[in-house]
Amino acid sequence: MTTTMRAAVVTAFGDAGVIQIQDLPRPVPAAGEVLVDVQLTDLIFVETAIRAGQHGGFFDVTPPYVPGNSFGGVVRAVGAGVSADWIGKTVTGRTASFGAHAEQAVAAADGLHEVPEGLTLETAVAVSGDGYTALMLEELVPDLTGKHVLITAAAGGMGILLVQLAHRAGAHVIAAARGRAKLGLVRAHHADVVIDYSQPGWEKSVLEATNGAGADIVFEGAGGTLGATAFTVTADHGWFSAHGAPSGGFAAYDEADAARRGITVKGILDLRVDTTTTTVSADEVLRRAAAGDLVPVVDRVYPLAELADAHRAMTGRELVGKALIRVS
Repeated sequence: MTTTMRAAVVTAFGDAGVIQIQDLPRPVPAAGEVLVDVQLTDLIFVETAIRAGQHGGFFDVTPPYVPGNSFGGVVRAVGAGVSADWIGKTVTGRTASFGAHAEQAVAAADGLHEVPEGLTLETAVAVSGDGYTALMLEELVPDLTGKHVLITAAAGGMGILLVQLAHRAGAHVIAAARGRAKLGLVRAHHADVVIDYSQPGWEKSVLEATNGAGADIVFEGAGGTLGATAFTVTADHGWFSAHGAPSGGFAAYDEADAARRGITVKGILDLRVDTTTTTVSADEVLRRAAAGDLVPVVDRVYPLAELADAHRAMTGRELVGKALIRVS
């Protein structure tokens, strides 16, 4: 085995062109860690924002760095104190911070999850990150049965999972996305009403779909102006989750207005594992995926050498569903 590996490197904060493929030293697992031959990695929108130099308050990283966090692959070696039984197993996991977009990565052994029989690695990786967040939202949200539920960015990796969960819970699902292809996707996943929020006045369609009352529950994954507009069509005494920021920032809302109208608002900090008492586990995410409760939609799988193109497709809103990166 050579002493180097191929890895994607963010050489500076900037546009997708700052991503370069380089040869780096292979990592060595420390005590409690494993070394994984990475086959597939996930790509989520926030990674494009971090690469652009945004969200510095949430993510402490300075270029050059190897991006990526969630991965799937085969355990090659283990560090001290880790059972050799892991070697050769196909697993999903997360790196401590970044470093997944590389031929090999190290991760804590206690954060590994063996891929269940009958579940492909592609599905396991595609559902691991978005599925975890979706199930945390499912845990936080009031009962969805019979409620009007608005989901923005509904054709994104997590949005489509929320459409599935809300439909299965018996909600009246209103899915907002951009363009015919994305609306067709969410309709195929049982959205009751689809709305193109690239059209002016789209919020009026939400009111029409809710008999003028607004949505009881809003899963807001778009951020920016779209998210702020979604807040205006949240019903009095409703529930609003501002968890997405692909528009450049999380949905802005007036706290005094929320209090006056009795709207419960959940922000991104409510979805951070270290600040919640969530009972959701990665094993549960994989189990729910194997059971068919979570069905990720993968639009494209890019080779590692085309990671920059994947970033461009994501920021250009070209993807219908998720993008994955195939490393080996």
